[in-house]
Amino acid sequence: MEKNNIIFKMKSMYGDFSKSQKRISDFIQNHYDKAAYMTAAKLGEEVGVSESTVVRFASELGYEGYPEFQKDLREIIKNKLTSVQRMEITSNKFADKDILTTVLTSDIEKLRQTLECVRPEDFTKCIDTVMNARRVYIIGARTCFSMASFLGFYLNLVSIDARLITTNSASETFEQIFGVDKEDAVIAISYPRYSRRTLNAVKYASDRGSRIIAITDSENSPIVKYSDHSLIARSDTSNFVDSLVAPLSIINALIVALVMRNREKVTENFHALEGIWDEYRVYEKPVEKDDEV
Repeated sequence: MEKNNIIFKMKSMYGDFSKSQKRISDFIQNHYDKAAYMTAAKLGEEVGVSESTVVRFASELGYEGYPEFQKDLREIIKNKLTSVQRMEITSNKFADKDILTTVLTSDIEKLRQTLECVRPEDFTKCIDTVMNARRVYIIGARTCFSMASFLGFYLNLVSIDARLITTNSASETFEQIFGVDKEDAVIAISYPRYSRRTLNAVKYASDRGSRIIAITDSENSPIVKYSDHSLIARSDTSNFVDSLVAPLSIINALIVALVMRNREKVTENFHALEGIWDEYRVYEKPVEKDDEV
């Protein structure tokens, strides 16, 4: 166990704790999945101590305050939460609340946090990497696949040779990226619970010299250490349903930036596509007022 792990700290300092602090420590060690999403007041109520005692406990462990302590606790447990645990946390979080307002407000906050995390120079380097690549492989497993598919669809429309990894089989994943090399780029999208298939594919591509762009939730994400560039888009993974608003917004920004970089070619492509769409009636035309019955 790493020495900066909160659980390790509590165990190593346990003998010096007061009775109240031991009660807090015992509860966190036995119910860390719940404690990570409790306020200091709620945690104090749960173990029978005051809110100020909980705050002092966090300070005793070396944190400036309870929010910092809670943030670290969430970081070490978020990839370990099972679907059942996430469902329980979701139920507690939204009990007796206006769900629509709470969820939308939370998503707005994730966008704000993401804007603070992503540096313009890192975003520009990602665009340069995609523009200079011979091919761009895109991989995202489980809920991340929907974002990977969305990105792949638009990259091909804007004249990027994008290859979407479409299988859930580990062996077929390697078959689809077998030819990746230093002339290619890989965009990997990964959120807790992090997919081992995505991690292994990124490691393989990195070993082959490919440039890796990670779209993920934290610098502690396992794919970051294999990546050349990372775009951190926040997501509330404690909910039963992952919030994908922030990473989708990052993907939208990537697509728009690539269109602006390749505007002449993209315009030419869409002129041709509009003719094809009209000829084969791909889209239903809007009903004119004069045609209405």
